[in-house]
Amino acid sequence: MRITLVGSRHFGVTTLNMLREHHVTLVRAVVHDGEDRLAAAARAAGIEVVVQADPKLVTAAEIAPDTDLIVTAHSHARVSREALAASRLGGIGYHPSLLPRHRGIAAVEWTIKEGDPIAGGSIYHLADRMDAGAIAAQDWVFVKKGETARELWERALAPLGLRLLAQVIDYGKVNGSLPAKVQDEQFATKAPNLSPGKH
Repeated sequence: MRITLVGSRHFGVTTLNMLREHHVTLVRAVVHDGEDRLAAAARAAGIEVVVQADPKLVTAAEIAPDTDLIVTAHSHARVSREALAASRLGGIGYHPSLLPRHRGIAAVEWTIKEGDPIAGGSIYHLADRMDAGAIAAQDWVFVKKGETARELWERALAPLGLRLLAQVIDYGKVNGSLPAKVQDEQFATKAPNLSPGKH
């Protein structure tokens, strides 16, 4: 399976490492910033790096030829419909909530703010609407009392994301397709940025 990875930062790097151990062919890393640590890790591993022309959008030209699957990991860019069409199985991303709950950039912070006793993660199909594509895999974790968003992410949600991504990719390798369960819109909630101006 040939994968184009779109991402950044620490989760991008840990996803890259998981994919390299997973007997898939990582053909390209697409980053919004050529100095990002994912770009450095990809170059060190001999993987082609492409810097997005527009940091908010991934275009079809930026997806490697003959890509089977686009995987996003800590990317805030929208993967265009044309880019998804350039990949045999489209694209998947990890969202650290039980979608459709907490759609948006600050899902973990909203989990804490709302006092949710349970958090979770979802692998979802990339679609036109942010975090609204069909679910490929989902699992949940307990939230510890007094835990911060960062602690919850590092303790439970980042490892869960890697495990679920691996599970979906394994399914795709065996079946040549990915699971897809449509989200139930009646349960959708928004998780916009809690600190305006900061990103």
